Amino acid sequence: MQWTDRIRQTKIILVVVATIIVVASLAVSRMLTRDLEVEERHKMEIWAEAMRTLNLADENTDLNLVLRVINDNNSIPVVVLDAKGHVQSARNVNVRGQSDADSVKKVNAMAQQLLAEGRFVRISLNDASKNEYIYVCYADSLMLQRLAIYPYVQLGIGLIFVLVALMALRTSKRAEQNKVWVGLSKETAHQLGTPISSLMAWTEVLKETHPDDDLIPEMENDIKRLQLIADRFSKIGSLPEPLPASLNEVMAHAIDYIDKRTPKRINLVTQFPSEDIILNLNASLFEWVIENLCKNAVDAIGEQPGTITLSMQKTAQKVIIEISDTGKGIRKKDIGNVFRPGFTTKKRGWGLGLSLAKRIVEEYHQGKIMVKSSEVGIGTTFLIELKA
Repeated sequence: MQWTDRIRQTKIILVVVATIIVVASLAVSRMLTRDLEVEERHKMEIWAEAMRTLNLADENTDLNLVLRVINDNNSIPVVVLDAKGHVQSARNVNVRGQSDADSVKKVNAMAQQLLAEGRFVRISLNDASKNEYIYVCYADSLMLQRLAIYPYVQLGIGLIFVLVALMALRTSKRAEQNKVWVGLSKETAHQLGTPISSLMAWTEVLKETHPDDDLIPEMENDIKRLQLIADRFSKIGSLPEPLPASLNEVMAHAIDYIDKRTPKRINLVTQFPSEDIILNLNASLFEWVIENLCKNAVDAIGEQPGTITLSMQKTAQKVIIEISDTGKGIRKKDIGNVFRPGFTTKKRGWGLGLSLAKRIVEEYHQGKIMVKSSEVGIGTTFLIELKA
């Protein structure tokens, strides 16, 4: 549990750090964009003054510097309007219409929009009393437009890279977990095989030497149980093929096993439909799921009296199984972790029961298992959905 909390805290720290980096990147980019906007504004003021000088020039005016300033603007779109708002000239404006008149109309619309946005420099041509002036309207240069968009493109590429990396890590982790599951299951089944065979031989010897001993049948039952456990582990390490089976019988068999090993203070209640439900199941493994859920419910109830309720209902497309208890419940922050391998709220436990149940339900039976509801001090309800 502490390990899971530590991982969650690490993820939160990483998200916060990533957010700070992204915000800082956008802030720096915005600052650079504003600086470039100011610089382009100054350039336009110089360019407008050059236009003013050109309009006021006479035969004695040296126009070399003026023409150089005007011709050096090869990046900033500019539209010059007279005092009446008519287009006088345009530079670096890529507007094409179906005709010259249509092009002029589009350029004029662009200039009017720039005027409305306040992106212009007003230059008086003569004395202010004569009211002769021009408007030099300008838009963002291509470099400024790219600089404004670039941080978001960079952010998008970064997010895609992070998502791909997370998916790759998740896939790699899942593949590694599957290898561990398979290896552990096969090794467990193999290790159980030898002592089970020896126990079977010893029971035969005991039958011959003590044929009337009442404990021998109980020993045989325990050996059968061990054989069942070994069989389950061997199936976990492979892909067992589900076969048509009665869900009612599978549930009843699992409940009967749990009921015999449950304290009398805990009441098992079943709510099953009268009609038999036939599904494609691996009966042995699915019984294991029910046993794990019921054992967890018993542990959750603890030393107090309580009730475990198992219900089934069938719809047109699915079968729903619910297992509820009146135990201590699960904290909201832990609900998302209950199916993770290694997570447990018990002082003694491996945290594998629910992850094993999830694997059996979802991978072997193409169903779903989830925590339907849980409240601390009231109880928990697990829900299983299977295709009808």
